[in-house]
Amino acid sequence: QVQLVESGGGLVQAGGSLRLSCAASGRTFRSKAMGWFRQAPGKERELVASINWSGANTYYADLVKGRFTISRDNAKNTVYLQMNSLKPEDTAVYYCTADGRQFLSARDLRGDYWGQGTQVTVSS
Repeated sequence: QVQLVESGGGLVQAGGSLRLSCAASGRTFRSKAMGWFRQAPGKERELVASINWSGANTYYADLVKGRFTISRDNAKNTVYLQMNSLKPEDTAVYYCTADGRQFLSARDLRGDYWGQGTQVTVSS
């Protein structure tokens, strides 16, 4: 089992930055691909970014490429999402997810475990 707790959401003006954190429990964290999804009101949940078990490869949705950076610290069992140049259309609940399998690439991410989500609101 993996438990995930997100933090770092909030209200920010367009052009600003936020850093989301996802603290994971469980001894197998460092072997799991991780990712961030988001869901805006009335829209489906979408993948924002993912990272493989070692941090060596990452994947980004086209909408956030060049603005968001995903990273992980396996010593701290934590995954981060640095969000820069935020836009009002980035407003959503952001969810951290972990793949239940081990040693996979970022593109193979499957959301088996989920956090409770953290709200990000970008004002224009």
